[in-house]
Amino acid sequence: MIAPTKTTTAEFDAAEFLRDEASIACFLAEAAGDANPDVFLAALAAVARARGMSDIARKAGLGRQSLYKALAPGANPHYLTLRKVMDSLGVVFTIAAKAP
Repeated sequence: MIAPTKTTTAEFDAAEFLRDEASIACFLAEAAGDANPDVFLAALAAVARARGMSDIARKAGLGRQSLYKALAPGANPHYLTLRKVMDSLGVVFTIAAKAP
């Protein structure tokens, strides 16, 4: 009998694939369309990691730990905090009519 081999997998991290503004904007737009706010927070966190969490925190005027807390699942960050983070990432909110 042949012994089964162990398969190991690495957890997917979107931050590894977010290299340019177009992919970041598309990623955040898709996440913003989800009804679960944690999806958008996770997407923002992935983009911040891709760009360097410390650098984004500094540009947003936040401490690094405060940024981690604001983007954690279940967090309820203030709108101003989200705007500061998004400004630091070089992205903006866009509003559009919902498709019928």
